[in-house]
Amino acid sequence: MAISLHNSTNIPRVGFASPFLGSNSASKVSISVSLNSFSNLSFKSVETSRQQLYRISAMSKAESSSSNQVKVDISLSPRVNSVKPSKTVAITDHATALAQAGVPVIRLAAGEPDFDTPAIIAEAGINAIREGYTRYSPNAGTLELLTAICHKLKEENGISYTPDQIVVSNGAKQSILQAVLAVCSPGDEVIIPAPYWVSYPEMARLADATPVILPTLISDNFLLDPELLESNITEKSRLLILCSPSNPTGSVYPKKLLEKIAEIVAKNPRLLVLSDEIYEHIIYAPATHTSFASLPGMWERTLTVNGFSKAFAMTGWRLGYIAGPKNFIAACNKIQSQSTSGASSIAQKAGVAALGLGYAGGEVVSSMVKAFRERRDFLVKSFGELEGVKISEPQGAFYLFIDFSSYYGLEVEGFGKIENSESLCRYLLDEGQVALVPGDAFGDDSCIRISYAASLTTLQASFERIKKALISLRPAVSV
Repeated sequence: MAISLHNSTNIPRVGFASPFLGSNSASKVSISVSLNSFSNLSFKSVETSRQQLYRISAMSKAESSSSNQVKVDISLSPRVNSVKPSKTVAITDHATALAQAGVPVIRLAAGEPDFDTPAIIAEAGINAIREGYTRYSPNAGTLELLTAICHKLKEENGISYTPDQIVVSNGAKQSILQAVLAVCSPGDEVIIPAPYWVSYPEMARLADATPVILPTLISDNFLLDPELLESNITEKSRLLILCSPSNPTGSVYPKKLLEKIAEIVAKNPRLLVLSDEIYEHIIYAPATHTSFASLPGMWERTLTVNGFSKAFAMTGWRLGYIAGPKNFIAACNKIQSQSTSGASSIAQKAGVAALGLGYAGGEVVSSMVKAFRERRDFLVKSFGELEGVKISEPQGAFYLFIDFSSYYGLEVEGFGKIENSESLCRYLLDEGQVALVPGDAFGDDSCIRISYAASLTTLQASFERIKKALISLRPAVSV
């Protein structure tokens, strides 16, 4: 749960011996946190640090043992070594650890709604336990949930599927990875517009494919230029990943732009589209959502991913799904059968209840969206009044991707030089104790992502902290 602080004008500044937090002046209070995992975090997860310490300890023991003893080969797969850890997960873990150590950090890094799972959904899960619905479910999902998903996709998205064209998984993230593994061969290219969700390029690397990053502009609302797409398609292009509404920008692709992209896709027989629609219900009028598979000729080309985490505030239930042509879905099903097997039987009962709330989640979801919109409006107005800030107003999701690059290049007394999005995030955590995610994690180093999946009171306090941290700084260039 996000932290709400009322006395935002008098914030104690706390120093840590960690490169992530930067240096501190002598006047600041210094706290020593006795957790091994805090050593040299610098946006690395606590778990990663634990693993590093374990490997160092293992090597030391091996070296001190008998010279006749064979040392263990602790090398890792090149595929795994090519993958970067998730910065959003790392920063969330880091901020949580700081809060547990007594530091009043406001955490705006994770993309997790602050609302409780709606009562009717939670009750369905509770009843599943009470009624003994606690055994393995079919690998691809229960027929009850698959049928409900088919109905939802037909009524809300205008795309028709049968139950054998859908696989339910342990979250949309798993569905995306399985799709990439199912369709990509070594050497294939995965086209990813930037800014992107942090996991897309790493999933491509796990499939031995090459991520091809296509930049977008804040002046274009971070939307992909069709001409840029067409000029970067090669015979190796296998998958185009689209996310609308977008994480991290909140941008929504208009139907006309998607139609232009579809025309380009149609010219290239090998090119498929993965449409990540996890935020489809968190959208602000007049923006509307269009499923890529609903466009002419795109059903055969599209793998549609969705889930229950965001719109229904069911992050911990771990429930998502993928829909598409049967041969691709069968491949995803096969991968799942040899990894996690089916999703939780309890979560699937809850998923059926969620889809039973009505069109687009009914009043339960619309009330959450109303709150997200109020928060967005507050942040857009507030940050828009700060000097040297560029904003593209989000049309969906619950993220604000703000260009703070005018502050780069400044020397800050007691901290050092603000060189990029990561050092600015370190400065804001050190000076204002607000945890944000640097834009370089999403492929755009000029920006910082703020999640407004927190109460309005918390967001008001966080803005005052950020404003206070920046108030003494003058933009390096005028904008």
